[in-house]
Amino acid sequence: MIVKRLVVGPLQENTYIVGDEVTKRAMIIDPGDEPDRILDEIKVNGLEVSAIIFTHAHFDHIGAAGDLKKETGAKILMHKNDKETFSLAKDQAAFWGFELDDIPMPDEFIDEGDKVKVGNLSFKVMHTPGHSKGGICLLGEGIVLTGDTIFQGSVGRTDFPGGSIEELKSSFKRLIELPEDLQILSGHGPETTVGRERKENFFVGEL
Repeated sequence: MIVKRLVVGPLQENTYIVGDEVTKRAMIIDPGDEPDRILDEIKVNGLEVSAIIFTHAHFDHIGAAGDLKKETGAKILMHKNDKETFSLAKDQAAFWGFELDDIPMPDEFIDEGDKVKVGNLSFKVMHTPGHSKGGICLLGEGIVLTGDTIFQGSVGRTDFPGGSIEELKSSFKRLIELPEDLQILSGHGPETTVGRERKENFFVGEL
């Protein structure tokens, strides 16, 4: 499996490229900014992108999706409960002082239990609201891509529209009950593991 992390944009968001070494099929998770850098990484690795997936639709996670879709033809996937978040992305970006290009509407909606297949790789969708109503994680192949649900030592904020501390508690609990050696690849900051977060994340004390 090929996993590439690119830290992009002024908010230092993690964009992930996950690909199958055998078939060279790939997906892009949370393309927040710097589409040229992302495309260069895809070309260097000889990958063919079949899906662009939003773990949630905040502007810093979706900003490069339009350019990437135009270049790759990949389908954009997200959870239906983030439609409102998606619709507010340009306004949210402006509030933070950034300009967001128009982002194509998602081609398909994915939900709890769905499978996303990339070549020979398979990832299960977990609906993990809290940071946003339609937040998801992608679980499979020894990793879980968590967006802004959980970070090393912390969790996503809940004070944006659609945020809920109670839902975040439930989603966080699901994640830390996964196998402890599972690698967590989050939307900001370094990678971690379920076991480490079970022991060290401050949010454990909030459950």
